[in-house]
Amino acid sequence: MRIAIDTGGTFTDCVYLNNGAPAVLKLLSTPGDPAKSVLEAIRAITARVWAALQARASGARKSECLEVRHGTTIGTNALLERKGARVAFVTTSGFEDTIAIGRQARQDLYNWMATPKPCLVPPELRFGVNERVSAEGEILISPGAQELAELSEQVRLSGAESIAISLLFSFANPKNEKQVAAAFRQGLCASDTVVEQTPPTSNPMEAHNPEVGARNVSEKSVRRTQAQPNLPISISHEILPEFREYERAATVVVNAYLAPKAGGYVHRLESAIQNEHGGSLYVMQSSGGIISGKLASTEPVRTVLSGPAGGVIGAHRVAQLAGFENIIGFDMGGTSTDVSLIDSSGPRTTSEARVSEIPISVPMLDIHTVGAGGGSLAWFDRGGILHVGPASAGADPGPICYGRGEQPTVTDANLVLGRLDPDLTLAGTVQLDEERTRRFIDKARGPISSLDEFAAGIIRVAEAEMEKAIRLISVERGHDPREFTLVCFGGAGPLHACSLARALGIPRVFVPAMPGALSALGILMSDVVRDYSRTVMIELTSQDEVPAKVSFASFARPSRTLRLKASDHNASAKVADKLSGSDQMRSFLEPYFAELETKAAAEFHREGLTGVAARSVDLRYAGQGYELNIPFAATMLNDFHAAHRKRYGHADETRGVEAVNVRVRMIARSEQIKFPRNQRGPSKCDQAITKQKKVMFEGKWIHTPILQRDLLVPGNEFAGPAIVHEYSATTVVPPGCTVDVDEYSNLVIKI
Repeated sequence: MRIAIDTGGTFTDCVYLNNGAPAVLKLLSTPGDPAKSVLEAIRAITARVWAALQARASGARKSECLEVRHGTTIGTNALLERKGARVAFVTTSGFEDTIAIGRQARQDLYNWMATPKPCLVPPELRFGVNERVSAEGEILISPGAQELAELSEQVRLSGAESIAISLLFSFANPKNEKQVAAAFRQGLCASDTVVEQTPPTSNPMEAHNPEVGARNVSEKSVRRTQAQPNLPISISHEILPEFREYERAATVVVNAYLAPKAGGYVHRLESAIQNEHGGSLYVMQSSGGIISGKLASTEPVRTVLSGPAGGVIGAHRVAQLAGFENIIGFDMGGTSTDVSLIDSSGPRTTSEARVSEIPISVPMLDIHTVGAGGGSLAWFDRGGILHVGPASAGADPGPICYGRGEQPTVTDANLVLGRLDPDLTLAGTVQLDEERTRRFIDKARGPISSLDEFAAGIIRVAEAEMEKAIRLISVERGHDPREFTLVCFGGAGPLHACSLARALGIPRVFVPAMPGALSALGILMSDVVRDYSRTVMIELTSQDEVPAKVSFASFARPSRTLRLKASDHNASAKVADKLSGSDQMRSFLEPYFAELETKAAAEFHREGLTGVAARSVDLRYAGQGYELNIPFAATMLNDFHAAHRKRYGHADETRGVEAVNVRVRMIARSEQIKFPRNQRGPSKCDQAITKQKKVMFEGKWIHTPILQRDLLVPGNEFAGPAIVHEYSATTVVPPGCTVDVDEYSNLVIKI
């Protein structure tokens, strides 16, 4: 039995198979202890399925294994709220501060008062190692055993809760990095005691000086105390063996920052599922596939966008089934809105994501997030200007209409405008309090003349922010929104989708079945995926020249010199004798792919899985600073030129192209879910209309029918204005729109 659980700010969404068909359960989240709602959901679902099984077959036994798939926000929230571990950052001596210096590019270029968020690693927790590896991978200086022992002791005394190791050029040769990591593991496990400094000086300032502490240790002025637990160690050549020292170091630091909290959470949840149900845990990763709980606990950086990634996969699968390939995913939940663009090539990944101003270079689905959700708070600045978000009411206290909150939210505004019905319940549990909502919103409306105008203003401001996010991933990247279908999901997505589609010229809105739990459905349908990469720096100069291996050190000079090792010269000369053109280039890259695929196959085999490898290459024009990821194929150079032209508006097919990174995605397919497909029936839908009520559209109150989605059948058609209510969401259909219910019970709205 498979259960997918997506924990969010307000609700915990669960999807499971009941008699072969997907079923939904929504519970209020427990932010103080997210595992509580997850385990409660598992108990409720297993009880339902077991009861149904017994009803169908007397004497049935609980023989089916339980597999729980989880999308978690633990890592995301820890990073956004800066509530992770104290990280000791270990790097090549002289480069300790690169993690704080970062890149020259500033987020707010013209804001002189802009203050970046503080570095995750404070100065006293940055440590240098006397080692050096050349750009070609040659060991120039190896760290000494005595130095590593002393460094390990300094870290023990620093109060660090996690360790991140990222040495210069370790991706080219990880030997020194492995030596440093081994020394730390040995030092942390060497004895049952730790060393605590006892400064011989009476100066209280020196008691907090790490240099003095290290000197005191070396002078053996110590005493023994109880041992601290082993610290998690994150190593760059294992997590991200790629160039760009700042981005690589930042990614490893984020992993170390999240390891105790997010990794510990996954480990505890996995143990609870195993002990209580005998089941296994898989976790959704940011790149659009699931990984084992064991891997997620050691590499939590791969789960930062865990929940939103499930929504992208779910939107792609259900839209593709209904015949729509070019889609824009619009996932509006309680705290934020996530948007993504998917064309015929499928969901896109990026290695240039930034979360909380920190670059994270492990593969992630290309998702753009804004702080506008159903629980986003409305507030006025000192100039009397209305803002919505990014702060959210969350699950506790929640919106005013839930009965505890006192600050206006987007959900409250929708209730005041009649788009949510107080006579119906959200997720079958939450009864909306309209009278309380109107009272508190009226107190908070400030200079705005009426309560209705204030509520409409909240909606307009929130939708403007979401519209800007959709423009960013479409228009600003060379895509015409008129060629796409807007797939809306999340608890609040269908409330605003039609309005956004009109503003952007999108011709259709697609509301899938179970929109409020589509992220969980996507997790349920996801494959087991693991990504592998390696920096190679090979220049694919022309169709008739032998590929050249590029020196990393040469990038800093305007006149770049290409250098080849003797072995590379010999290998490429043999290739050149037999092949030419793109075949020659692909053959030169083949050994690197084979190495990654061998490693991937071995890891999958240990987990009892068989995977299929998908190859790609990061390409760029010689001298450029950033790359485009292109599938590895005979046409990859032509594909690169076409992709460059589409993304940047130009291409130069006479210019040399560099292969920067090779990537392998190993995929083990999950069992496919069969969605029931029904014959189309009559177009009339009178049976689904439960009542009529007034709803505000564009400043006017209009009598509007309320439809129950469970009563709609394929073939039903109706025109706006209309409100469609269901267990997991509410859909608003403005005047002038028409709705068709397709064979899979999806709503297809023509704008």
